[in-house]
Amino acid sequence: MKRKYEAMIVLDMKGKEESVEQLVAGISRDFETSGAKLEQIDHLGKRQFPFSPRHVTSGYYVNFQIEADNTALESMRSKLKLNENVYQQYYQRIIA
Repeated sequence: MKRKYEAMIVLDMKGKEESVEQLVAGISRDFETSGAKLEQIDHLGKRQFPFSPRHVTSGYYVNFQIEADNTALESMRSKLKLNENVYQQYYQRIIA
């Protein structure tokens, strides 16, 4: 059963030569290959962290609104855990 989710992805841009657009396009392709349907992508910009865990002082926030089932969502979570450009990922189900 497909449900709507909101995915907040924080990208670590420290020392990366790729642009933000290239990284977001790659993550979008990963979502689609996992079986999720992208509905909206919001670029929230670069924000400073209140403290620097793992020596990272800031991150680029991107909000994805997707429609997916549980297996596609779990597949995407595990795939993004291995992506070195993704610093954090949060998922929340949208209840309408």
